[in-house]
Amino acid sequence: MLEDALNEITLNIELSEKECAEISTYLKSLPGPVLLFGLRFAYKRFMAVSGGYLFPGRKSIVKRETHMITKLQARRRLKSWKSMIRIYREKGYSYPTISRIKKQLTKIIEDN
Repeated sequence: MLEDALNEITLNIELSEKECAEISTYLKSLPGPVLLFGLRFAYKRFMAVSGGYLFPGRKSIVKRETHMITKLQARRRLKSWKSMIRIYREKGYSYPTISRIKKQLTKIIEDN
């Protein structure tokens, strides 16, 4: 039968007193698997944001796709909307996000 081995970890991190107390509270109250899950999530998110390939939030996706578009470009995109849907799906956008992009393109065309 395997015995549970306890391992001790020493961390050298520059933190304020308040941050140190907060981390200490988390380490004392949360079980190991929950801590690892949170650290993995935080690490992956940090790497994605710093790598430039995570843009959190649907609003930022819609803004990124539509904020510099002229009326002519918006008309062309709506005219070839089926191919635009394919392109947006290849980028990994959900159908609700694509619908919001279409709504914003329509708004660009209607604005005077």
